[in-house]
Amino acid sequence: MIVKLCNEDANACNPSKQSMELLRNTKGFCAKLLGHLYLRSLEESFLHTTNRPPAFSPESPYKRLWGLLTLGILIHLGFGWLLTFSVDEAHYAYYAVKLDWSYFDHPPLVGWVQWPLVALGAPDGLIRIVPESLWFISCLLARQLAYEIATLVPDWNVPRLRESAGLWAIGLVLLAPLMHVLAVGLLPDTLLMTLTLALMLVTLRLIPPIASAAGSTNLRTKPAGSISLWCLLGFLLGLAGLSKYTAVLPATAIILIVSWRFGWAVLWQPGPWLAVMIAAFMVLPVFYWNAQHDWISFSYQINHGAGGKWRATRLAAFTGIQIAAYGPLLILGSVAGVRQVLKNRAWIAGGFLLFFFIPFAVTAFLAGGGGSLPHWTAPAWLAITPFAANALAQRWHQGRHRLIRALIWIQGVICVLAFAVLFFAGIPGISQQHTWGKKNPIADLWGWETAGDIARQLAQKHKIPSISVSNWTLASRLAWYARPTPVYVLDNRFDQFDLWFGQIPAGSDSLFVNWSQMRFDLPTQAGRFESCTQLQTFEFNRLGRVISDFGFYHCRNWGAIGAPSDTGKTR
Repeated sequence: MIVKLCNEDANACNPSKQSMELLRNTKGFCAKLLGHLYLRSLEESFLHTTNRPPAFSPESPYKRLWGLLTLGILIHLGFGWLLTFSVDEAHYAYYAVKLDWSYFDHPPLVGWVQWPLVALGAPDGLIRIVPESLWFISCLLARQLAYEIATLVPDWNVPRLRESAGLWAIGLVLLAPLMHVLAVGLLPDTLLMTLTLALMLVTLRLIPPIASAAGSTNLRTKPAGSISLWCLLGFLLGLAGLSKYTAVLPATAIILIVSWRFGWAVLWQPGPWLAVMIAAFMVLPVFYWNAQHDWISFSYQINHGAGGKWRATRLAAFTGIQIAAYGPLLILGSVAGVRQVLKNRAWIAGGFLLFFFIPFAVTAFLAGGGGSLPHWTAPAWLAITPFAANALAQRWHQGRHRLIRALIWIQGVICVLAFAVLFFAGIPGISQQHTWGKKNPIADLWGWETAGDIARQLAQKHKIPSISVSNWTLASRLAWYARPTPVYVLDNRFDQFDLWFGQIPAGSDSLFVNWSQMRFDLPTQAGRFESCTQLQTFEFNRLGRVISDFGFYHCRNWGAIGAPSDTGKTR
């Protein structure tokens, strides 16, 4: 028997859905209002028409600092409560449901930090306090680094410029579209962003410079810093190693800076060895887990990063995406910052540019083989933000406003347009029946909470033991929103879901879920289910438009042999 969910009058059929829609519209109005405030705040902070803008004003620097931070926090809180979890967010949140020493695709910290809130049954919006707090801390660290790095470059070492550079650092983060994504959704890169800046700051404190009579920077002959600072460095390195495997890149930068700064003398000091031992001890869970699972995580990372044949066109596409994701203003400031460091022969400051160049170069190389994603470079861009902030503060103070002002407006408008697209769940007025709405990436952030509830209730009602999908990206949201119902991925790819739930038992029934934005054929081919009957459909509506729909099917009697692969072999 086929049971269909009422579509046109869905809200009228269920008063609770009216309340839910009213709540979402209220949140959406707040998010829309924040877009207007976003541009107004940036205008007040940076686009003053006098030669000395408010960013340089000694009257209320902390007021402007907290104004920018509050703006970012409000934007992230608004969208954090408005949107459902993305593919990766749900996947990593489920790490907290299935606590372990490590996982198939990443180290465990991204799940561990969410565990207290997940264990308490916190809603998505509250769980997102974690990435929002990390973004806030990253802004403060970027500001502090901008201030302290300025003391290493003679042209920047002016009190008024140093203070304004801190505001520029926060402004650059606010104007980078992709930084907002990582501020709302917790990914391993969100953790690594904050930890990279913290590692830079601690390393900077470990090797304070000595100014020469010429105003440049001399090398010290003996390592500086207390034992406690070295221990803190080891602790932060351990956290970075528990966040993402690419933490080896900022660690390499630290090794090169310390080695170049102190030479072999560093090996005779207890501090560096303590740091190494602390970091090594902290990442032991990752090695222990991998040893128990045939080192599958390392094998996966190597294969995932390798990609395919290297092509210059992929590198060009990567470059274009980086400009759009982080903004031309940050790139302009970064280039100007590097030039100023070289001009001033500020080699200690230049050493900290390795926190940018090493991970960015590695990621760019991997992009040529198709093995990188835009957010992988976020920690690198944050690492160079203090340099870009100082360079932009200097240029603005010199009266070079026109290009900077234009780029601020362009990036501000891009961010507001992105916020609007998120609020409307795509292009306003375009439903999924329209050609442009059939492949709507923003639809991925809407409707999954309701779909998960429906899937769990149908499974309970019809005594179906599991949920099944044809792709892991669908499985992550359903595993999260339909928990604790097991979710099986009906493909030939071995992944974390196989470790969590195993293989679907032969002869069992399952609730198959299909989604219109990634629709698959019903799994009734030879060796799969015997038959599938539709139980229910659900259309997600946003502001009077159908964004996507979900189909729920009772599939019976999974075959004893798996689905055939492309090679003809069974799973």
